[in-house]
Amino acid sequence: MAQQITIYHGSDHIIEQPIYGAGNPHNDYGLGFYCTESLDLAKEWGVSDETDGFANEYALDTAGLSLLDLNRGDYTILHWLAVLLENRTFRIAGDIAPTAKAFILERFAVDYRAYDVVRGYRADDSYFSFASAFLNNALTLNRLEQAMALGNLGEQVVLLSEKAFGRLTFRQAHSAERALYYPRKIARDDEARSIYRTELKVADLADSPTILSIMQEDWRSDDARLRRIVFE
Repeated sequence: MAQQITIYHGSDHIIEQPIYGAGNPHNDYGLGFYCTESLDLAKEWGVSDETDGFANEYALDTAGLSLLDLNRGDYTILHWLAVLLENRTFRIAGDIAPTAKAFILERFAVDYRAYDVVRGYRADDSYFSFASAFLNNALTLNRLEQAMALGNLGEQVVLLSEKAFGRLTFRQAHSAERALYYPRKIARDDEARSIYRTELKVADLADSPTILSIMQEDWRSDDARLRRIVFE
């Protein structure tokens, strides 16, 4: 990561000074300040069906900050899923899912709280349909990877530590018109749901490992069968 990067936070109001410790602890990567390097994506996040919004622009000085990049290196989609399962709240149903959740948290947990900044793929509520199907043994690992990569929901840059908040400088706020950006936001969600329906229709539980076979074979995070880079 470059020493200084430009990031944006979508909101219904201007935020010149983000507050460390504020926010929703049940977001993808827990309590933090959620940003993106895409101005257009931040504008989508900032609008609703009723109101315009803003993309707040910041400079982040990353010198001396520790970065966890879940889209590169030694991490896999199961590490990413473990972080989401730790933070996001959604209904776990079925006979297999509770055991599958416990297995993923035990085998693929990531000590993300030891880092100042996390970069990773974004999940919204529609994408938890994929996670639920995988945990219930209705979607294979390959299909889960393909579906998530096709979703085009973008990467997040999340500030976790007080040190990272202290390296943030507000530049300006870009207005976001709901008439333009809300339809784009809905289109992304519709695309995700369409991919989900398609993947379930074509899912062949023999074409790659399922969570049941992964548990039966006791896969570990260093298993050679796991893809190291999923979201390119």
